Amino acid sequence: MFDQRKLLLEAAERAIRYYEALPRRKVAPDPDHLARIGELDEPMPEGPCSAHEILTLLDDIGSPASMAMAGPRFFGFVIGGTLPAALAANWVAAAWDQATGLHDVTPFTARLEQVTLGWLLDLLGLPADCGGGFVTGATMASFSALAAARCSVLAEAGWDSESDGLFGAPSINVVVSDEVHPAVTKSLGLLGLGRNRVIRVATDGQGRIKPESLPNVSAPAVICVQAGNVNTGAIDPIGEICDRFKRRGVWVHVDGAFGLWAAASPRMKHLVSGVELADSWATDGHKWLNVPYDCGVSFVREQESLRRAMAINAAYLPPSEERDPSHYTPELSRRPRGVEIWAALRSLGRSGVADLVERCCDHARRFARGLERAGYEVLNDVVLNQVLVSFGDPDRTNRVIEAIQCEGTCWAGGTVWQERTAMRISVSNWATTENDVDQSLDAIIRAARSCT
Repeated sequence: MFDQRKLLLEAAERAIRYYEALPRRKVAPDPDHLARIGELDEPMPEGPCSAHEILTLLDDIGSPASMAMAGPRFFGFVIGGTLPAALAANWVAAAWDQATGLHDVTPFTARLEQVTLGWLLDLLGLPADCGGGFVTGATMASFSALAAARCSVLAEAGWDSESDGLFGAPSINVVVSDEVHPAVTKSLGLLGLGRNRVIRVATDGQGRIKPESLPNVSAPAVICVQAGNVNTGAIDPIGEICDRFKRRGVWVHVDGAFGLWAAASPRMKHLVSGVELADSWATDGHKWLNVPYDCGVSFVREQESLRRAMAINAAYLPPSEERDPSHYTPELSRRPRGVEIWAALRSLGRSGVADLVERCCDHARRFARGLERAGYEVLNDVVLNQVLVSFGDPDRTNRVIEAIQCEGTCWAGGTVWQERTAMRISVSNWATTENDVDQSLDAIIRAARSCT
């Protein structure tokens, strides 16, 4: 007889062993472990297989072959680990298996998401009456927010885009910076606004929009600004841009995938001064808040514009007098992503979120100081959690990056910043300590000195 309890306990034990080993293991998997992935390349089985055998196969092959992204020394992307409370909440919510689209069908998770949305607006200093939704990540968060923008600015021009589409609609001017993240341009493409028909404006040496370069657009128009450049961490002058363009009826959207969380820190919130004046915002929970993938959040000042853009109705979908999450997100069928965000916020509290953000920024500055003392060039002003470092010419820098990825103490990736090849170090994990930074610095400096 199948013993479900035994299987789930075994799964938990295997997951716990993996989780506990993260601080000690190499960050990148060994080639021998990667070679075993080929064992999964087999024909579709003709008959059933035991759940225990499946779990064993996944753990024996998959766990050693995984990148230790959840560990304290993965600095390759802006990726947090998973807070214990958020991970546990994710496991429990997976067992609930709630398709959180309709309040009357899943009242608990729908209400919890509404509570969590209110907490986030308060924590980030955004207008309390904003609409919002829990989506897969920053791409879908920007997609949702920009769908609301499209709906709103065309409605102001006398066009109903949700009913009549874009054929024959008034043209929308979309302004982005030269440093716009591809998640935003992808969203614009999905919305029919075009990836390439945007107006691009120049940025300064840190990647911030130069306000004097902005064109004098007026409605219908959208300006996309950035809180947290993916290379430097720099933040556009959002307040200044809002002051200048909002009076013209221009919609201002903030891509705040990670940088928006600076608003949660008393020490860092000056960096996002004026962010509350924008019309929409996109962020990730699985970056700086350290909840499991996939978990993003969109916020829209005009709640009804988001609802008009996202609402779904059918005879079989029971209407509710309460907030139905499906009217605020692209998906109808979706897991209750707000549960783990609620758990993270409940476990950390306001002071804990601030401490998490500030510690990561302190660690980034520790990286920068150590690299500069060793004689290497830090290319950016370290204002948040991003560090760019050059080890000389592009070939040497790339060899250092390859060496550190193979050595295994930590993992950092490469980038090209304003025609300079650099190693990019992103510090986002709640579990990273000063000792992790020092171990990683030692390994990076050893690698750089060996790549002469």
